[in-house]
Amino acid sequence: MADRYYLYGIFPAPGPAELPLDGLDAQAVQAQHLGDFTFLYSVACQKRYLSSRKNLLGHEKVLEAAMEQGYRTLLPLQFGLIVDSWEQVKEDLVTPHSEDLAQLFKRLDGCREVSIKVQWEPSTELEMMMAEDAALRAQRDQLEGTQLGMEQVIFIGQQIEAAMEARKQGIVDQFRQALSPLAKDVLENAPQTDVMIYNAAFLIPWESEAEFSQAVDAVDATFGDRLRIRYNNFTAPYNFAQLN
Repeated sequence: MADRYYLYGIFPAPGPAELPLDGLDAQAVQAQHLGDFTFLYSVACQKRYLSSRKNLLGHEKVLEAAMEQGYRTLLPLQFGLIVDSWEQVKEDLVTPHSEDLAQLFKRLDGCREVSIKVQWEPSTELEMMMAEDAALRAQRDQLEGTQLGMEQVIFIGQQIEAAMEARKQGIVDQFRQALSPLAKDVLENAPQTDVMIYNAAFLIPWESEAEFSQAVDAVDATFGDRLRIRYNNFTAPYNFAQLN
């Protein structure tokens, strides 16, 4: 039976040679050159790979190893991509999209992706907001001590909800204003949990990461211990390596 190939990512030629590490199923990571591009791959031992934590981390490990060796301009391929032949890759991807790939690599050259996820504690923020806003606090107290009609209850609830949304946006705007000017591009993604209020990726010059990290810390410091920040400064550019 002919080998099938699991693909990790694409690099502008010459790209990395074989990396001294194993990919999925402990298969050696190898390089295949097709025209102006280099593909990192390993022999696929399964018909389909489950998106388990182990497999996802194994996929990411290969790309990070290449980046650590200095091959920082890359197009990470989606997890689980298996091909039957290099001729298939050439016909389906390289030939029809060679110009798009070249433009994408030009855009990514010298840049890195960093990401930030910001979480807050809604109940704590609500209590802080009530302590700061006497008028809103009085409206809330009406819900507890007065017999109100349904329309009044709904109105007060909407007022509190709108105030919380404005409070959240105020926090998010501080991160945007501090971080966006440092980036060549920004992509804001949907929050992943109810307590996450900001989830964004930034494309920044490689050498400016320290400045960017300091800016994240500076904004975080203005909120004391109110927020939980997850900052990732070393990852393949999944958010910005998208073919049109």
